[in-house]
Amino acid sequence: MHISFEGDILEDPWAEAPEHMYVLSVAPEEAPDQAEYVEIDFEKGDAVAVNGERLSPANLLAKLNELGGKHGVGRIDLMENRFIGMKSRGVYETPGGTILEEAHRAVESITMDREVMHLRDSLISRYATMVYNGFWFAPERVALQALIDQTQQTVNGKARIKLYKGHCRVVGRDSETDSLFNVDFATFEADEVYNQADAEGFIKLNALRLRIAAMQREAKK
Repeated sequence: MHISFEGDILEDPWAEAPEHMYVLSVAPEEAPDQAEYVEIDFEKGDAVAVNGERLSPANLLAKLNELGGKHGVGRIDLMENRFIGMKSRGVYETPGGTILEEAHRAVESITMDREVMHLRDSLISRYATMVYNGFWFAPERVALQALIDQTQQTVNGKARIKLYKGHCRVVGRDSETDSLFNVDFATFEADEVYNQADAEGFIKLNALRLRIAAMQREAKK
């Protein structure tokens, strides 16, 4: 999933990580001058295919590591907060994981309900902390996993990712079965489905508390 590097010259927070250290990826400056596109299919939140080819989880990650590494994707240099209280610098290579995260978020963006996404995102840092600190088998992690699994039931579709010089960018997303995007409602062009003027009342009500506060401030002058 990733390679981590620590110690030696990296113990100086100011020192740049030496290029010879990296294993999975080329330097972005040395990556191809031509961008490459990759499509990833998801079923219930799990990546199942790359460019139309169904692969096992291990082979899928290996394929994305190859593609991402070739384009210098997935390098990160950060200062961690260890569980025991110290700060420690870590440099990581995660080409395949970086692509997967971007692609997964893209498919979620078109298939996941807004409030469900907000709830999941509000809990995900807690989930990550549990895993990082070694509490994979703790009951709270298991309980939270049930919620996360439920959020993924509609995450079915594909994402198109553009790889270029260390960058990994979503350029397309689609879902034939679970897309919540409806162009009839979302269009900025003329339509007969959604009346933009309907927002006027919503804006007035949503701003009511602010208008009252402004009136009070004016009264005190």
